[in-house]
Amino acid sequence: MAIVHFPLKLTARRMLAPTVAHLSFERADGAPLDFIPGQFVQVHFHYADGTATKRSYSLATIHDHAMAPGEAVEIAVSYVSGGAATALFEGLDIGGTIDASGPYGRFCLMPADANQRYLLIGTGTGVTPYRAMLPQLEQLIAQRGIRVVLLFGARTPVELLYGDEFRAFADKHPEHFRFVPCFSRELPAADSAQAHADVRHGYVQQFLEEFTPDAAGDIAYLCGNPNMVDACFESLKAAGLPVPQIRREKYVSSK
Repeated sequence: MAIVHFPLKLTARRMLAPTVAHLSFERADGAPLDFIPGQFVQVHFHYADGTATKRSYSLATIHDHAMAPGEAVEIAVSYVSGGAATALFEGLDIGGTIDASGPYGRFCLMPADANQRYLLIGTGTGVTPYRAMLPQLEQLIAQRGIRVVLLFGARTPVELLYGDEFRAFADKHPEHFRFVPCFSRELPAADSAQAHADVRHGYVQQFLEEFTPDAAGDIAYLCGNPNMVDACFESLKAAGLPVPQIRREKYVSSK
């Protein structure tokens, strides 16, 4: 089957962290880009020598309905010094277009899931699909009382992408959603909004055991740094979680 390409027009840009941008687009061809939270789009472009290349970006759009034409298509992009994709996005003016295809991927919540809890584990822009899943998680909380733990790894408080949104969701659903930021280098100031009981100092994989993975009731999602994904995958297997209950997606910062 031929890949269908479409133009995305940049409508807004804001920095989530010193090297991560949240970009909002709309389809310039007037069609909707409906997707299942957890899926990604591919952006197609060329290196300076004319060689074709592409990059994959999870959709960050808060998605709770069928998407209509003109609705926002949101992604988070890590800027890498000297990177060709970074140059593409940094040089893109509001109203400028890029070439995209998709959506793709199966890193999604499955309708047949009957688990009691989701363990969502992410680092960096690997947390993006979890933002898109929030409306689905809210529905599952209402429908069957699921519990969710989001373990999110960042180096410093300023790199905690979408942290305010996850914290607000946890405050709204205190019995069902725990947001556990894990800072590897620097903890938030004691008097800041990010300083609360669930903050941890270290890497996400160090704290998995604390949440007692349970083969009978848990499904885990791993997204982000490949080393983290591999380490958590092995830890979850060792804790008895069957491989089909561990869903993975690795993020590599590509130049």
